[in-house]
Amino acid sequence: MFPVAGLGTRFLPATKAIPKELLPIVDRPLIQYAVDEAREAGIEQMIFVTGRGKTAIVEHFDTAFELETTMRERGKSLDILEPTRFPPGDIITVRQQVPLGLGHAIWCARAIVGDEPFAILLPDELMVGEPGCMKQMVAAYEEVGGNLISVLEVPREEVSSYGVIDPGEERGTLTEVRGLVEKPPINEAPSNKIVSGRYILQPEVMRTLEDQEKGAGGEIQLTDAMARMIGGQPFHAVTFAGRRFDCGSKTGFVEATLALALEREDMGEEVRAIAKRLLG
Repeated sequence: MFPVAGLGTRFLPATKAIPKELLPIVDRPLIQYAVDEAREAGIEQMIFVTGRGKTAIVEHFDTAFELETTMRERGKSLDILEPTRFPPGDIITVRQQVPLGLGHAIWCARAIVGDEPFAILLPDELMVGEPGCMKQMVAAYEEVGGNLISVLEVPREEVSSYGVIDPGEERGTLTEVRGLVEKPPINEAPSNKIVSGRYILQPEVMRTLEDQEKGAGGEIQLTDAMARMIGGQPFHAVTFAGRRFDCGSKTGFVEATLALALEREDMGEEVRAIAKRLLG
């Protein structure tokens, strides 16, 4: 599931007519990275929770007959479009009509999820690793089941900007989650492990969200619903072995673009030279 109904106001005016999730990191839309990560993990059905003005996201994963016909006529390969194609029925969309928060967006897809566990990927969080974050989580899920969230360790002085776990027993990259604290003061944070935008949850969370009261920002928070489930079901965190880029911020978006461009064989050297020149 991909919650993509947000307005993207931090990127205005670029996002006035273009969904934030379609802004490119080098030459791939941000949403494409998250979808590719899900596919790598073996996930086949994609659910987009959209809002008004977000139909272009669905169009991106549709068959573009005119474009493909023109490319064939000009003798161009269609391989570059392959990641944007899905078999019929594997893309499902549902509308979040009112902006009531992440928890509400997830709840909007309750009829699609039914009684099955499901994954959530927040496209703003660009997770780069080999294997990808969700594949690492699926491997952990096969071991412990229950509910899983991805976490990253950050410097202690940064914890007050994030949701933080209260850790229990640790075993390798797995940590038992005893509680969740949203943006705690540095001296009160139970750990330096922050929640990083990837989840595998049991369908019971939908029932919890049904009567979840509004939390921070006057919105229905997924973190609050997950906290209520701790103790009733197994709940673990997986420490992601990789890098995270916060593409919900402009500086994080630029950092991700530069970092991924530098790693490209077709442009890395040129971009490195440009960066050196700009930095004097």
